[in-house]
Amino acid sequence: MGNSAGEDLGQKQIVFGITGGIAAYKAPLVVRELTSLGLDVHALMTASSQHFVTPLTLQTLTGRPVHAEMFPSVSPNAYEVEHIALADLADLLLIAPATANCIAKLAHGIADDLLSCVALATKAPLLVCPSMNVNMLSHKATLENLNTLRERGVHILEPAVGELACGWEGAGRLPEPHRIMQEVKRLLYPKDLEDISIVITCGPTCEDIDPVRFITNRSTGKMGKALTEAACLRGARVKVISGPVSVDYAPWAQVVDVRSAREMLHAVQESLGDADVLIMAAAVADYVPSVRRDAKIKKGDRLQSLELSSSPDILSTIKPDKDEKFFVGFAAETENLTDFAKDKMIRKGLDMIVANRVGQAGSGFASDTNSGVILTPEGILDDFEQMGKDSLAHKILDFVRERL
Repeated sequence: MGNSAGEDLGQKQIVFGITGGIAAYKAPLVVRELTSLGLDVHALMTASSQHFVTPLTLQTLTGRPVHAEMFPSVSPNAYEVEHIALADLADLLLIAPATANCIAKLAHGIADDLLSCVALATKAPLLVCPSMNVNMLSHKATLENLNTLRERGVHILEPAVGELACGWEGAGRLPEPHRIMQEVKRLLYPKDLEDISIVITCGPTCEDIDPVRFITNRSTGKMGKALTEAACLRGARVKVISGPVSVDYAPWAQVVDVRSAREMLHAVQESLGDADVLIMAAAVADYVPSVRRDAKIKKGDRLQSLELSSSPDILSTIKPDKDEKFFVGFAAETENLTDFAKDKMIRKGLDMIVANRVGQAGSGFASDTNSGVILTPEGILDDFEQMGKDSLAHKILDFVRERL
Protein backbone atom coordinates (compact mmCIF):
# COMPACT_ATOMS: atom_id res chain seq x y z
CA MET A 1 0.00 0.00 0.00
CA GLY A 2 1.00 3.59 -0.56
CA ASN A 3 3.71 3.50 -3.22
CA SER A 4 2.19 6.66 -4.62
CA ALA A 5 -0.44 9.01 -3.29
CA GLY A 6 -3.85 7.68 -4.28
CA GLU A 7 -2.65 4.63 -6.19
CA ASP A 8 -4.97 2.43 -4.15
CA LEU A 9 -7.90 4.35 -5.64
CA GLY A 10 -7.03 3.74 -9.28
CA GLN A 11 -10.00 2.52 -11.32
CA LYS A 12 -12.51 3.18 -8.55
CA GLN A 13 -15.82 4.37 -9.98
CA ILE A 14 -17.39 7.61 -8.74
CA VAL A 15 -20.92 8.48 -9.78
CA PHE A 16 -21.02 12.25 -9.38
CA GLY A 17 -24.50 13.70 -9.00
CA ILE A 18 -24.93 17.44 -9.64
CA THR A 19 -28.13 19.24 -8.67
CA GLY A 20 -29.49 22.67 -9.50
CA GLY A 21 -27.77 25.12 -7.19
CA ILE A 22 -25.44 27.96 -8.09
CA ALA A 23 -22.54 25.96 -6.65
CA ALA A 24 -22.91 23.58 -9.60
CA TYR A 25 -20.45 25.85 -11.38
CA LYS A 26 -17.73 24.21 -9.24
CA ALA A 27 -18.53 20.75 -10.62
CA PRO A 28 -15.77 20.84 -13.28
CA LEU A 29 -13.24 21.68 -10.56
CA VAL A 30 -14.47 18.76 -8.46
CA VAL A 31 -14.05 16.47 -11.47
CA ARG A 32 -10.46 17.69 -11.89
CA GLU A 33 -9.67 16.89 -8.26
CA LEU A 34 -11.22 13.42 -8.49
CA THR A 35 -9.52 12.45 -11.73
CA SER A 36 -6.17 13.57 -10.28
CA LEU A 37 -6.49 10.54 -7.97
CA GLY A 38 -6.98 8.18 -10.89
CA LEU A 39 -10.72 7.86 -10.21
CA ASP A 40 -13.17 7.19 -13.02
CA VAL A 41 -15.91 9.82 -12.81
CA HIS A 42 -19.41 9.37 -14.23
CA ALA A 43 -21.32 12.67 -14.17
CA LEU A 44 -25.06 12.51 -13.49
CA MET A 45 -26.89 15.82 -13.92
CA THR A 46 -30.40 16.86 -12.95
CA ALA A 47 -32.33 19.04 -15.39
CA SER A 48 -31.92 22.07 -13.10
CA SER A 49 -28.14 21.69 -12.83
CA GLN A 50 -27.81 22.19 -16.58
CA HIS A 51 -28.78 25.83 -16.12
CA PHE A 52 -25.46 26.35 -14.30
CA VAL A 53 -22.99 24.06 -16.09
CA THR A 54 -23.22 22.30 -19.44
CA PRO A 55 -23.13 18.55 -20.01
CA LEU A 56 -20.50 19.15 -22.71
CA THR A 57 -18.10 20.61 -20.13
CA LEU A 58 -18.40 17.57 -17.87
CA GLN A 59 -18.29 15.15 -20.78
CA THR A 60 -15.03 16.72 -21.91
CA LEU A 61 -13.46 16.59 -18.44
CA THR A 62 -14.60 13.07 -17.54
CA GLY A 63 -14.05 11.60 -20.98
CA ARG A 64 -17.40 9.85 -20.59
CA PRO A 65 -21.02 10.40 -21.60
CA VAL A 66 -23.01 12.52 -19.15
CA HIS A 67 -26.10 10.88 -17.69
CA ALA A 68 -29.03 13.27 -17.50
CA GLU A 69 -32.29 11.53 -18.46
CA MET A 70 -34.23 8.74 -16.85
CA PHE A 71 -35.25 7.46 -20.28
CA PRO A 72 -32.62 8.64 -22.78
CA SER A 73 -33.46 8.26 -26.45
CA VAL A 74 -29.95 6.89 -27.03
CA SER A 75 -28.50 5.04 -24.05
CA PRO A 76 -24.71 4.57 -23.78
CA ASN A 77 -25.47 0.92 -23.02
CA ALA A 78 -28.70 0.19 -24.79
CA TYR A 79 -29.42 -3.10 -23.04
CA GLU A 80 -28.94 -1.82 -19.49
CA VAL A 81 -31.46 -0.25 -17.15
CA GLU A 82 -29.79 3.14 -16.77
CA HIS A 83 -30.33 3.87 -13.08
CA ILE A 84 -29.57 0.30 -11.99
CA ALA A 85 -26.41 0.14 -14.08
CA LEU A 86 -25.12 3.36 -12.51
CA ALA A 87 -26.12 2.23 -9.01
CA ASP A 88 -24.26 -1.06 -9.42
CA LEU A 89 -21.23 0.62 -11.02
CA ALA A 90 -20.58 3.07 -8.19
CA ASP A 91 -17.91 2.54 -5.57
CA LEU A 92 -19.19 5.82 -4.15
CA LEU A 93 -22.08 8.13 -5.00
CA LEU A 94 -21.17 11.78 -4.53
CA ILE A 95 -23.82 14.52 -4.70
CA ALA A 96 -22.36 18.04 -4.85
CA PRO A 97 -24.01 20.40 -4.62
CA ALA A 98 -26.98 18.83 -2.91
CA THR A 99 -29.92 21.25 -2.83
CA ALA A 100 -32.65 21.31 -0.18
CA ASN A 101 -34.96 19.64 -2.71
CA CYS A 102 -32.49 16.83 -3.37
CA ILE A 103 -31.92 16.27 0.35
CA ALA A 104 -35.68 16.11 0.96
CA LYS A 105 -36.05 13.49 -1.78
CA LEU A 106 -33.24 11.37 -0.35
CA ALA A 107 -34.67 11.58 3.17
CA HIS A 108 -38.16 10.52 2.09
CA GLY A 109 -37.20 7.92 -0.51
CA ILE A 110 -38.64 9.83 -3.45
CA ALA A 111 -37.33 8.52 -6.78
CA ASP A 112 -38.69 10.77 -9.53
CA ASP A 113 -35.57 11.40 -11.62
CA LEU A 114 -32.38 9.60 -12.57
CA LEU A 115 -30.29 10.81 -9.63
CA SER A 116 -32.85 10.02 -6.94
CA CYS A 117 -33.42 6.56 -8.47
CA VAL A 118 -29.67 5.84 -8.46
CA ALA A 119 -29.42 7.01 -4.84
CA LEU A 120 -32.23 4.67 -3.83
CA ALA A 121 -30.83 1.70 -5.73
CA THR A 122 -27.12 1.85 -4.94
CA LYS A 123 -25.38 -0.14 -2.21
CA ALA A 124 -22.35 2.14 -2.40
CA PRO A 125 -21.50 4.74 0.25
CA LEU A 126 -23.28 8.06 -0.29
CA LEU A 127 -21.53 11.40 0.29
CA VAL A 128 -23.84 14.43 0.29
CA CYS A 129 -22.51 18.00 0.16
CA PRO A 130 -25.35 20.39 1.03
CA SER A 131 -25.24 23.85 -0.55
CA MET A 132 -28.00 26.44 -0.36
CA ASN A 133 -29.11 29.72 1.20
CA VAL A 134 -28.38 29.87 4.94
CA ASN A 135 -32.09 30.20 5.80
CA MET A 136 -32.97 27.14 3.73
CA LEU A 137 -30.15 25.22 5.39
CA SER A 138 -31.27 26.19 8.92
CA HIS A 139 -34.96 25.49 8.23
CA LYS A 140 -36.34 22.81 10.52
CA ALA A 141 -37.38 20.66 7.56
CA THR A 142 -33.88 20.65 6.08
CA LEU A 143 -32.23 19.97 9.44
CA GLU A 144 -34.59 17.06 10.09
CA ASN A 145 -33.95 15.66 6.61
CA LEU A 146 -30.18 15.85 7.14
CA ASN A 147 -30.49 14.12 10.51
CA THR A 148 -32.55 11.37 8.88
CA LEU A 149 -29.81 10.80 6.34
CA ARG A 150 -27.10 10.73 9.03
CA GLU A 151 -29.07 8.13 10.98
CA ARG A 152 -29.13 5.96 7.84
CA GLY A 153 -25.36 6.14 7.54
CA VAL A 154 -25.18 8.75 4.79
CA HIS A 155 -22.00 10.82 4.96
CA ILE A 156 -22.67 14.56 5.14
CA LEU A 157 -19.86 17.01 4.41
CA GLU A 158 -20.84 20.15 6.27
CA PRO A 159 -21.14 23.29 4.13
CA ALA A 160 -18.61 26.08 4.51
CA VAL A 161 -19.44 29.45 6.06
CA GLY A 162 -19.04 32.73 4.20
CA GLU A 163 -20.61 35.08 1.69
CA LEU A 164 -23.27 33.30 -0.36
CA ALA A 165 -24.13 33.97 -3.99
CA CYS A 166 -27.57 35.25 -2.94
CA GLY A 167 -26.00 38.00 -0.85
CA TRP A 168 -26.60 36.41 2.55
CA GLU A 169 -23.73 35.57 4.90
CA GLY A 170 -23.50 32.28 6.77
CA ALA A 171 -23.38 28.52 6.31
CA GLY A 172 -24.36 27.13 2.93
CA ARG A 173 -21.30 27.42 0.71
CA LEU A 174 -20.20 24.28 -1.08
CA PRO A 175 -16.87 23.14 0.40
CA GLU A 176 -13.90 23.76 -1.88
CA PRO A 177 -13.29 21.06 -4.50
CA HIS A 178 -10.06 19.97 -2.77
CA ARG A 179 -11.95 19.41 0.48
CA ILE A 180 -14.58 17.32 -1.32
CA MET A 181 -11.79 15.28 -2.92
CA GLN A 182 -10.25 14.66 0.51
CA GLU A 183 -13.53 13.29 1.84
CA VAL A 184 -14.01 11.05 -1.20
CA LYS A 185 -10.47 9.76 -0.75
CA ARG A 186 -11.07 9.00 2.93
CA LEU A 187 -14.28 7.09 2.25
CA LEU A 188 -12.67 4.94 -0.43
CA TYR A 189 -9.42 4.11 1.38
CA PRO A 190 -8.98 0.64 2.97
CA LYS A 191 -9.29 0.96 6.75
CA ASP A 192 -6.45 -1.32 7.89
CA LEU A 193 -5.61 0.91 10.90
CA GLU A 194 -9.15 1.15 12.24
CA ASP A 195 -9.38 1.25 16.06
CA ILE A 196 -5.69 2.22 16.31
CA SER A 197 -4.86 5.44 18.16
CA ILE A 198 -1.77 7.27 16.88
CA VAL A 199 -0.04 10.35 18.29
CA ILE A 200 2.23 12.15 15.80
CA THR A 201 4.57 15.01 16.67
CA CYS A 202 5.37 17.34 13.78
CA GLY A 203 7.32 20.40 12.77
CA PRO A 204 10.01 22.32 14.63
CA THR A 205 10.02 23.75 18.12
CA CYS A 206 10.89 27.40 18.72
CA GLU A 207 12.89 28.53 21.76
CA ASP A 208 12.58 32.23 22.47
CA ILE A 209 15.59 34.47 23.06
CA ASP A 210 13.48 37.61 23.48
CA PRO A 211 10.01 38.66 22.27
CA VAL A 212 11.37 38.96 18.70
CA ARG A 213 14.09 36.34 18.23
CA PHE A 214 14.15 32.59 18.73
CA ILE A 215 16.16 29.42 18.01
CA THR A 216 14.61 26.86 15.70
CA ASN A 217 15.49 24.52 12.81
CA ARG A 218 14.55 23.94 9.18
CA SER A 219 11.65 21.54 9.76
CA THR A 220 8.47 22.49 7.86
CA GLY A 221 6.12 19.73 9.06
CA LYS A 222 5.75 18.16 5.59
CA MET A 223 6.62 14.64 6.78
CA GLY A 224 4.28 14.97 9.74
CA LYS A 225 1.51 16.21 7.47
CA ALA A 226 1.98 13.19 5.18
CA LEU A 227 1.92 10.77 8.12
CA THR A 228 -1.19 12.42 9.54
CA GLU A 229 -3.15 12.19 6.30
CA ALA A 230 -2.05 8.61 5.61
CA ALA A 231 -3.04 7.45 9.11
CA CYS A 232 -6.42 9.20 8.93
CA LEU A 233 -7.17 7.79 5.48
CA ARG A 234 -6.47 4.31 6.80
CA GLY A 235 -8.91 4.69 9.67
CA ALA A 236 -6.69 5.52 12.65
CA ARG A 237 -7.65 7.98 15.35
CA VAL A 238 -4.95 10.61 15.05
CA LYS A 239 -3.76 13.37 17.36
CA VAL A 240 -1.13 15.75 16.00
CA ILE A 241 1.14 17.68 18.33
CA SER A 242 2.61 20.37 16.12
CA GLY A 243 5.19 23.07 16.44
CA PRO A 244 4.77 26.28 14.40
CA VAL A 245 4.28 25.30 10.73
CA SER A 246 2.58 26.64 7.62
CA VAL A 247 1.03 23.34 6.50
CA ASP A 248 -2.60 22.27 6.91
CA TYR A 249 -3.07 18.88 8.54
CA ALA A 250 -5.75 16.40 7.49
CA PRO A 251 -9.17 17.72 8.60
CA TRP A 252 -10.02 14.54 10.51
CA ALA A 253 -7.07 14.78 12.94
CA GLN A 254 -7.11 16.47 16.33
CA VAL A 255 -4.38 19.12 16.29
CA VAL A 256 -2.63 20.44 19.39
CA ASP A 257 -0.46 23.49 18.72
CA VAL A 258 2.69 23.94 20.78
CA ARG A 259 5.74 26.18 20.49
CA SER A 260 8.60 25.03 22.70
CA ALA A 261 10.16 21.64 23.42
CA ARG A 262 8.80 21.81 26.96
CA GLU A 263 5.26 22.44 25.69
CA MET A 264 5.63 19.52 23.27
CA LEU A 265 6.82 17.25 26.09
CA HIS A 266 3.80 18.12 28.24
CA ALA A 267 1.41 17.57 25.32
CA VAL A 268 2.95 14.16 24.57
CA GLN A 269 2.72 13.14 28.22
CA GLU A 270 -0.95 14.14 28.33
CA SER A 271 -1.73 12.26 25.10
CA LEU A 272 0.27 9.08 25.64
CA GLY A 273 -2.19 7.26 27.87
CA ASP A 274 -4.73 6.55 25.11
CA ALA A 275 -2.18 5.98 22.32
CA ASP A 276 -1.25 2.68 20.72
CA VAL A 277 1.47 4.26 18.57
CA LEU A 278 3.69 7.31 19.01
CA ILE A 279 5.47 8.68 15.93
CA MET A 280 8.02 11.35 16.82
CA ALA A 281 8.38 13.13 13.48
CA ALA A 282 9.02 16.54 15.07
CA ALA A 283 12.45 18.15 14.90
CA VAL A 284 12.77 19.18 18.53
CA ALA A 285 15.33 21.89 19.23
CA ASP A 286 18.37 20.45 21.03
CA TYR A 287 19.19 23.68 22.84
CA VAL A 288 17.27 26.49 24.50
CA PRO A 289 18.49 29.90 25.72
CA SER A 290 19.30 29.69 29.42
CA VAL A 291 17.66 33.09 29.93
CA ARG A 292 14.72 34.50 27.99
CA ARG A 293 14.82 38.28 27.82
CA ASP A 294 11.50 40.02 28.51
CA ALA A 295 12.47 43.02 26.38
CA LYS A 296 13.83 43.04 22.85
CA ILE A 297 17.63 43.04 22.66
CA LYS A 298 18.39 46.24 20.76
CA LYS A 299 20.74 46.18 17.81
CA GLY A 300 23.16 48.53 19.55
CA ASP A 301 23.36 46.43 22.71
CA ARG A 302 26.58 44.48 23.17
CA LEU A 303 25.67 40.81 23.36
CA GLN A 304 28.94 39.07 24.20
CA SER A 305 27.49 35.56 24.20
CA LEU A 306 24.27 33.58 24.24
CA GLU A 307 24.24 30.91 26.91
CA LEU A 308 22.39 27.75 25.94
CA SER A 309 21.19 24.74 27.87
CA SER A 310 19.81 21.40 26.73
CA SER A 311 16.14 21.15 25.86
CA PRO A 312 13.97 18.44 27.46
CA ASP A 313 14.60 15.02 25.93
CA ILE A 314 11.05 13.93 25.15
CA LEU A 315 11.70 10.28 24.31
CA SER A 316 14.01 9.71 27.27
CA THR A 317 11.50 11.32 29.60
CA ILE A 318 8.53 9.21 28.46
CA LYS A 319 10.50 5.97 28.05
CA PRO A 320 9.37 4.60 31.45
CA ASP A 321 5.72 5.01 30.35
CA LYS A 322 6.12 3.09 27.11
CA ASP A 323 4.54 -0.22 28.21
CA GLU A 324 3.20 -2.00 25.09
CA LYS A 325 3.02 1.13 22.97
CA PHE A 326 4.85 1.16 19.63
CA PHE A 327 7.37 4.01 19.42
CA VAL A 328 8.69 5.32 16.09
CA GLY A 329 11.46 7.91 16.01
CA PHE A 330 13.15 9.99 13.33
CA ALA A 331 16.78 10.94 12.90
CA ALA A 332 18.20 13.57 10.57
CA GLU A 333 21.85 12.88 9.78
CA THR A 334 24.45 14.15 7.34
CA GLU A 335 26.84 11.17 7.76
CA ASN A 336 27.08 7.66 9.26
CA LEU A 337 23.33 7.44 8.78
CA THR A 338 22.71 3.84 9.82
CA ASP A 339 25.15 3.78 12.76
CA PHE A 340 23.90 7.02 14.28
CA ALA A 341 20.26 5.99 13.81
CA LYS A 342 20.82 2.57 15.36
CA ASP A 343 22.50 4.16 18.38
CA LYS A 344 19.59 6.57 18.83
CA MET A 345 17.05 3.77 18.50
CA ILE A 346 18.71 1.77 21.28
CA ARG A 347 19.22 4.75 23.61
CA LYS A 348 15.65 5.96 23.25
CA GLY A 349 14.00 2.54 23.47
CA LEU A 350 12.39 2.81 20.02
CA ASP A 351 10.69 0.00 18.12
CA MET A 352 11.54 1.60 14.79
CA ILE A 353 13.47 4.58 13.48
CA VAL A 354 13.39 6.45 10.19
CA ALA A 355 16.77 7.99 9.39
CA ASN A 356 16.78 10.77 6.80
CA ARG A 357 19.77 12.06 4.90
CA VAL A 358 19.81 15.84 5.19
CA GLY A 359 22.04 18.44 3.62
CA GLN A 360 21.55 17.19 0.07
CA ALA A 361 19.11 18.15 -2.67
CA GLY A 362 15.77 16.35 -2.65
CA SER A 363 15.96 15.02 0.90
CA GLY A 364 15.15 16.23 4.37
CA PHE A 365 13.66 19.48 5.58
CA ALA A 366 11.33 21.43 3.26
CA SER A 367 11.72 18.82 0.50
CA ASP A 368 8.84 16.82 -0.97
CA THR A 369 11.03 13.70 -1.02
CA ASN A 370 13.30 11.88 1.42
CA SER A 371 16.22 9.49 1.24
CA GLY A 372 17.37 7.25 4.05
CA VAL A 373 16.74 3.98 5.87
CA ILE A 374 14.07 2.46 8.11
CA LEU A 375 15.46 0.32 10.93
CA THR A 376 14.20 -1.87 13.74
CA PRO A 377 16.32 -3.61 16.39
CA GLU A 378 16.39 -6.61 14.02
CA GLY A 379 18.01 -4.63 11.20
CA ILE A 380 17.26 -2.56 8.12
CA LEU A 381 13.70 -2.84 6.85
CA ASP A 382 14.04 -0.54 3.88
CA ASP A 383 16.55 1.68 2.11
CA PHE A 384 14.75 4.41 0.17
CA GLU A 385 15.97 7.04 -2.28
CA GLN A 386 14.13 10.20 -3.35
CA MET A 387 10.80 8.80 -2.18
CA GLY A 388 7.83 11.15 -2.01
CA LYS A 389 6.87 11.89 1.58
CA ASP A 390 3.26 10.78 0.96
CA SER A 391 4.49 7.39 -0.21
CA LEU A 392 7.05 7.15 2.58
CA ALA A 393 4.32 7.83 5.13
CA HIS A 394 2.32 4.84 3.88
CA LYS A 395 5.44 2.66 3.88
CA ILE A 396 6.17 3.58 7.51
CA LEU A 397 2.58 2.80 8.48
CA ASP A 398 2.74 -0.51 6.61
CA PHE A 399 5.68 -1.54 8.81
CA VAL A 400 3.91 -0.32 11.94
CA ARG A 401 0.75 -2.27 11.07
CA GLU A 402 2.74 -5.47 10.53
CA ARG A 403 4.20 -5.19 14.02
CA LEU A 404 1.13 -4.25 16.03
